[in-house]
Amino acid sequence: MSKSRKYPANPDLEDSFNWLAFMPFVLMHVALIGIWWSGFTWVSLTICVVLYVARVFGITAGYHRYFSHRGFKTSRAMQFCLALLGATAMQKGPLWWAAKHREHHRDSDLPADAHSPRQYGLFTAHVGWIYREARIHPDMDLIKDFSSYPEIRWLERHQYLPGIALGALCFLLAGWSGLLVGFLLSTVLVYHATFTINSLDHMLGKQRYLTGDDSRNNLLLALISLGEGWHNNHHYYPAAARNGFFWWEVDITYYLLRGLEKIGLVWNLRQPPASILANEKAPTQKIIDKCATYIAEGFSAERISASLRKRWEGSHILDDLHALTRSKWSEAEAYLAELEFPDMPSMEQLKARAYRKFKIRHDGLDRAIERAHDMLRKSVSARLIEHAQAQQSQPT
Repeated sequence: MSKSRKYPANPDLEDSFNWLAFMPFVLMHVALIGIWWSGFTWVSLTICVVLYVARVFGITAGYHRYFSHRGFKTSRAMQFCLALLGATAMQKGPLWWAAKHREHHRDSDLPADAHSPRQYGLFTAHVGWIYREARIHPDMDLIKDFSSYPEIRWLERHQYLPGIALGALCFLLAGWSGLLVGFLLSTVLVYHATFTINSLDHMLGKQRYLTGDDSRNNLLLALISLGEGWHNNHHYYPAAARNGFFWWEVDITYYLLRGLEKIGLVWNLRQPPASILANEKAPTQKIIDKCATYIAEGFSAERISASLRKRWEGSHILDDLHALTRSKWSEAEAYLAELEFPDMPSMEQLKARAYRKFKIRHDGLDRAIERAHDMLRKSVSARLIEHAQAQQSQPT
């Protein structure tokens, strides 16, 4: 197991990569070489396509829009069917999946987000996070609403049984080609179709809404994931049963849910309100702070404070600051608040970093830029005061 830095959501566990646990995932890909021996048949190809669509739907409609976000209502029997269909994709149980996803929305693209490309890179965001000991344990308190159902808990305990049974059925129906093409190939494709939303959909595409994270809207990813690629829409209003907010945003999962609604299997499909569609929802302070933190992190407060100390060397400013640190921190802060910091980045530099990352023009982003300037200045001030206090403590 390789070592890594601590993961803040579970700091007591080593955030190491478990290569042994990763090997079955690797071997599933290697086993696809067997297709050259088994060959493709029309039956196995049909099974592959049907299982791909069905199991992506099980993840997107079941695990995601229902168990994670309660985007619609259904019966207890249909609830179990959605959970069972999702489990055939072999992406762990519905409770684990939904709890991890609720964690993702709570901490999106912050250090506590288990699969943030911004924080941990493409590979970890795509699949590596699943094999890191500190990240595989979800906060199960987040999914108490569904963990009360005994049949869902049973499925959670036997999470791989539906997938194994499905693989055996494919073998019985179409032999080795049915197993390798129909089941295994579709399983691998479903893996990567859903994993790309965690990875590539936080890197490639456009942002319509200011969410404070890197979620993007991407047509190609929406097509291969049956609608999940409208990820920026989803992060702006996660409660909706649809991710494609507008008619031109293809969302196959939502179309299938509408079909199930017409025959009475699901109902109360939640829609994004008009204010959401019009982008009139004011960003929360949490979103402003998330944007501001990212903007401010692009500039070194330590470097700026060192540059200011050098600039002020020999002047009365440092002498005054040293004197003030002997009394109260607040008095030193008030003194620095009255001074110009010529080495601070300009507002134009802050805007340039913000616009490069979030690729959106919004009043909320302007507020975040101002907040970033304040955060950076306070961080520089804190370092100046800490340095002055350290100087005071040194023997003369």
